[in-house]
Amino acid sequence: MGRERESPTTTQQGYSVEQLVALNRYNPDILPDLENYVNDQVSLQTYSLESNLCLLRLYQFEPEKMSSQIVARILVKALMAMPAPDFSLCLFLIPERVQMEEQFKTLIVLSHYLETGRFRQFWDEASKNRHIVEAVPGFEQAIQGYAIHVLSLTYQKVPRTVLAEAINIEGVSLDKFLDHQVAKSGWALEKGSQGKGQLIVLPRNEFNDPILKKNTADSVPLDHITRIFPILS
Repeated sequence: MGRERESPTTTQQGYSVEQLVALNRYNPDILPDLENYVNDQVSLQTYSLESNLCLLRLYQFEPEKMSSQIVARILVKALMAMPAPDFSLCLFLIPERVQMEEQFKTLIVLSHYLETGRFRQFWDEASKNRHIVEAVPGFEQAIQGYAIHVLSLTYQKVPRTVLAEAINIEGVSLDKFLDHQVAKSGWALEKGSQGKGQLIVLPRNEFNDPILKKNTADSVPLDHITRIFPILS
Protein backbone atom coordinates (compact mmCIF):
# COMPACT_ATOMS: atom_id res chain seq x y z
CA MET A 1 0.00 0.00 0.00
CA GLY A 2 1.55 3.29 -1.04
CA ARG A 3 4.87 1.80 -2.02
CA GLU A 4 6.28 2.20 -5.52
CA ARG A 5 8.67 -0.13 -7.26
CA GLU A 6 12.41 0.32 -6.82
CA SER A 7 14.52 1.38 -9.78
CA PRO A 8 17.87 -0.35 -10.49
CA THR A 9 19.76 2.87 -11.18
CA THR A 10 23.42 2.34 -12.06
CA THR A 11 26.15 4.74 -10.89
CA GLN A 12 29.15 6.00 -12.84
CA GLN A 13 31.28 3.29 -11.19
CA GLY A 14 29.04 0.62 -12.71
CA TYR A 15 27.46 -0.36 -9.40
CA SER A 16 23.75 -0.19 -8.69
CA VAL A 17 22.75 2.20 -5.93
CA GLU A 18 21.65 -0.79 -3.87
CA GLN A 19 25.15 -2.25 -4.15
CA LEU A 20 26.74 1.05 -3.09
CA VAL A 21 24.46 1.22 -0.07
CA ALA A 22 25.29 -2.36 0.88
CA LEU A 23 29.05 -1.97 0.45
CA ASN A 24 29.76 1.67 1.35
CA ARG A 25 26.85 2.97 3.38
CA TYR A 26 29.13 5.16 5.55
CA ASN A 27 31.32 6.44 2.72
CA PRO A 28 30.55 10.13 2.00
CA ASP A 29 31.86 9.69 -1.54
CA ILE A 30 28.54 8.06 -2.50
CA LEU A 31 26.56 11.16 -1.51
CA PRO A 32 26.23 12.48 -5.10
CA ASP A 33 25.03 9.08 -6.32
CA LEU A 34 22.40 8.88 -3.59
CA GLU A 35 21.23 12.44 -4.28
CA ASN A 36 20.91 11.68 -7.99
CA TYR A 37 18.97 8.56 -7.05
CA VAL A 38 16.45 10.66 -5.10
CA ASN A 39 15.89 12.76 -8.21
CA ASP A 40 15.52 9.56 -10.25
CA GLN A 41 12.89 8.32 -7.80
CA VAL A 42 10.97 11.55 -8.35
CA SER A 43 11.17 11.58 -12.13
CA LEU A 44 10.62 7.83 -12.60
CA GLN A 45 8.05 7.52 -9.76
CA THR A 46 10.04 4.79 -8.01
CA TYR A 47 10.98 4.53 -4.35
CA SER A 48 13.80 3.19 -2.18
CA LEU A 49 13.50 3.82 1.54
CA GLU A 50 16.81 2.10 2.29
CA SER A 51 18.87 4.35 0.01
CA ASN A 52 17.06 7.46 1.26
CA LEU A 53 17.76 6.55 4.89
CA CYS A 54 21.38 5.93 3.98
CA LEU A 55 21.61 9.41 2.46
CA LEU A 56 20.06 11.03 5.53
CA ARG A 57 22.57 9.23 7.76
CA LEU A 58 25.44 10.49 5.63
CA TYR A 59 24.06 14.03 5.91
CA GLN A 60 24.39 13.66 9.70
CA PHE A 61 28.14 13.14 9.25
CA GLU A 62 28.45 15.77 6.50
CA PRO A 63 25.89 18.47 7.50
CA GLU A 64 27.53 21.10 5.29
CA LYS A 65 26.66 18.98 2.25
CA MET A 66 22.97 18.62 3.10
CA SER A 67 20.58 19.67 0.34
CA SER A 68 17.25 20.96 1.66
CA GLN A 69 15.62 20.27 -1.69
CA ILE A 70 16.72 16.62 -1.62
CA VAL A 71 15.58 16.18 2.00
CA ALA A 72 12.19 17.67 1.17
CA ARG A 73 11.79 15.27 -1.73
CA ILE A 74 12.69 12.35 0.50
CA LEU A 75 10.03 13.38 3.01
CA VAL A 76 7.36 13.83 0.35
CA LYS A 77 8.14 10.37 -1.03
CA ALA A 78 7.91 9.02 2.53
CA LEU A 79 4.47 10.61 2.95
CA MET A 80 3.41 8.87 -0.25
CA ALA A 81 4.36 5.52 1.30
CA MET A 82 1.82 5.79 4.13
CA PRO A 83 0.56 3.83 6.04
CA ALA A 84 4.18 2.62 6.25
CA PRO A 85 6.10 4.51 9.00
CA ASP A 86 8.71 5.81 6.53
CA PHE A 87 8.11 9.49 7.29
CA SER A 88 8.89 9.03 10.99
CA LEU A 89 11.97 6.94 10.17
CA CYS A 90 13.29 9.69 7.89
CA LEU A 91 12.40 12.52 10.25
CA PHE A 92 14.32 10.84 13.06
CA LEU A 93 17.54 11.29 11.03
CA ILE A 94 16.97 14.98 10.26
CA PRO A 95 18.44 17.47 12.77
CA GLU A 96 15.92 19.52 14.74
CA ARG A 97 17.36 22.79 13.44
CA VAL A 98 16.63 21.62 9.89
CA GLN A 99 13.12 20.51 10.83
CA MET A 100 12.42 24.09 11.89
CA GLU A 101 12.71 25.28 8.28
CA GLU A 102 9.30 26.31 6.97
CA GLN A 103 8.98 23.62 4.29
CA PHE A 104 9.77 20.85 6.78
CA LYS A 105 7.38 22.27 9.37
CA THR A 106 4.71 22.13 6.67
CA LEU A 107 5.48 18.51 5.82
CA ILE A 108 5.34 17.55 9.51
CA VAL A 109 1.90 19.17 9.77
CA LEU A 110 0.75 17.30 6.67
CA SER A 111 2.01 14.05 8.17
CA HIS A 112 0.06 14.70 11.37
CA TYR A 113 -3.15 15.35 9.45
CA LEU A 114 -2.74 12.08 7.55
CA GLU A 115 -1.94 10.05 10.65
CA THR A 116 -5.06 11.37 12.37
CA GLY A 117 -7.34 11.01 9.33
CA ARG A 118 -8.01 14.75 9.05
CA PHE A 119 -8.13 14.72 5.29
CA ARG A 120 -9.96 18.00 4.71
CA GLN A 121 -7.31 19.86 6.71
CA PHE A 122 -4.62 17.95 4.86
CA TRP A 123 -5.86 18.95 1.41
CA ASP A 124 -6.37 22.57 2.54
CA GLU A 125 -2.79 22.75 3.80
CA ALA A 126 -1.41 20.96 0.74
CA SER A 127 -3.16 23.43 -1.57
CA LYS A 128 -1.34 26.28 0.17
CA ASN A 129 2.01 24.58 -0.41
CA ARG A 130 1.75 23.22 -3.93
CA HIS A 131 5.36 24.19 -4.65
CA ILE A 132 6.45 21.52 -2.15
CA VAL A 133 4.15 18.59 -2.89
CA GLU A 134 3.64 19.06 -6.63
CA ALA A 135 7.39 18.85 -7.16
CA VAL A 136 6.95 15.07 -6.77
CA PRO A 137 4.73 13.43 -9.43
CA GLY A 138 2.10 11.01 -8.19
CA PHE A 139 1.72 12.68 -4.79
CA GLU A 140 -2.01 13.33 -5.02
CA GLN A 141 -2.81 9.82 -6.27
CA ALA A 142 -0.73 8.22 -3.50
CA ILE A 143 -2.51 10.18 -0.77
CA GLN A 144 -5.89 9.40 -2.29
CA GLY A 145 -4.98 5.72 -2.14
CA TYR A 146 -4.03 6.10 1.51
CA ALA A 147 -7.30 7.90 2.30
CA ILE A 148 -9.29 5.08 0.70
CA HIS A 149 -7.25 2.57 2.67
CA VAL A 150 -8.13 4.35 5.94
CA LEU A 151 -11.83 4.52 5.08
CA SER A 152 -11.91 0.84 4.13
CA LEU A 153 -10.54 -0.12 7.55
CA THR A 154 -13.54 1.47 9.26
CA TYR A 155 -16.52 1.57 6.93
CA GLN A 156 -18.48 -0.86 4.80
CA LYS A 157 -20.52 2.02 3.43
CA VAL A 158 -19.27 5.58 3.02
CA PRO A 159 -21.40 8.63 2.16
CA ARG A 160 -20.35 10.22 -1.11
CA THR A 161 -19.65 13.50 0.70
CA VAL A 162 -17.24 11.80 3.12
CA LEU A 163 -15.34 10.10 0.30
CA ALA A 164 -15.22 13.33 -1.72
CA GLU A 165 -13.67 15.17 1.23
CA ALA A 166 -11.16 12.40 1.94
CA ILE A 167 -9.81 12.14 -1.62
CA ASN A 168 -10.40 15.78 -2.65
CA ILE A 169 -12.45 14.95 -5.75
CA GLU A 170 -15.92 16.27 -6.55
CA GLY A 171 -18.54 16.49 -9.30
CA VAL A 172 -17.98 14.83 -12.65
CA SER A 173 -14.43 13.85 -11.74
CA LEU A 174 -15.76 11.93 -8.74
CA ASP A 175 -18.39 10.25 -10.94
CA LYS A 176 -15.67 9.00 -13.28
CA PHE A 177 -13.55 7.87 -10.35
CA LEU A 178 -16.45 5.91 -8.87
CA ASP A 179 -17.26 4.29 -12.21
CA HIS A 180 -13.67 3.09 -12.42
CA GLN A 181 -13.70 1.71 -8.87
CA VAL A 182 -17.01 -0.08 -9.45
CA ALA A 183 -15.60 -1.70 -12.59
CA LYS A 184 -12.13 -2.54 -11.28
CA SER A 185 -12.18 -2.72 -7.47
CA GLY A 186 -15.49 -4.31 -6.51
CA TRP A 187 -17.14 -1.15 -5.20
CA ALA A 188 -20.92 -0.67 -5.42
CA LEU A 189 -23.22 2.34 -5.25
CA GLU A 190 -26.42 2.67 -3.24
CA LYS A 191 -28.94 5.39 -2.54
CA GLY A 192 -28.90 6.72 0.97
CA SER A 193 -31.77 6.29 3.41
CA GLN A 194 -34.96 8.02 2.27
CA GLY A 195 -33.29 8.63 -1.06
CA LYS A 196 -30.87 11.16 0.40
CA GLY A 197 -27.39 11.22 -1.08
CA GLN A 198 -25.34 8.31 -2.34
CA LEU A 199 -23.52 5.58 -0.44
CA ILE A 200 -20.36 3.88 -1.66
CA VAL A 201 -20.21 0.23 -0.64
CA LEU A 202 -16.61 -0.83 -0.06
CA PRO A 203 -15.37 -4.42 -0.27
CA ARG A 204 -15.61 -6.27 3.01
CA ASN A 205 -12.40 -7.05 4.87
CA GLU A 206 -11.35 -8.31 8.29
CA PHE A 207 -11.24 -4.76 9.64
CA ASN A 208 -14.62 -3.39 8.56
CA ASP A 209 -16.57 -6.64 8.95
CA PRO A 210 -16.82 -8.28 12.41
CA ILE A 211 -17.70 -11.66 10.89
CA LEU A 212 -14.60 -11.75 8.70
CA LYS A 213 -12.52 -10.57 11.63
CA LYS A 214 -13.86 -13.42 13.78
CA ASN A 215 -13.23 -15.95 11.03
CA THR A 216 -9.67 -14.71 10.65
CA ALA A 217 -9.09 -15.02 14.39
CA ASP A 218 -10.57 -18.51 14.41
CA SER A 219 -8.28 -19.66 11.64
CA VAL A 220 -4.92 -18.98 13.31
CA PRO A 221 -2.58 -21.75 12.12
CA LEU A 222 -1.80 -24.43 14.70
CA ASP A 223 1.96 -23.88 14.41
CA HIS A 224 1.46 -20.24 15.44
CA ILE A 225 -0.38 -21.38 18.56
CA THR A 226 2.23 -24.00 19.48
CA ARG A 227 4.94 -21.34 19.29
CA ILE A 228 3.03 -19.22 21.82
CA PHE A 229 2.87 -21.85 24.57
CA PRO A 230 6.63 -21.98 25.31
CA ILE A 231 6.60 -18.19 25.64
CA LEU A 232 3.74 -18.27 28.13
CA SER A 233 5.11 -21.16 30.18
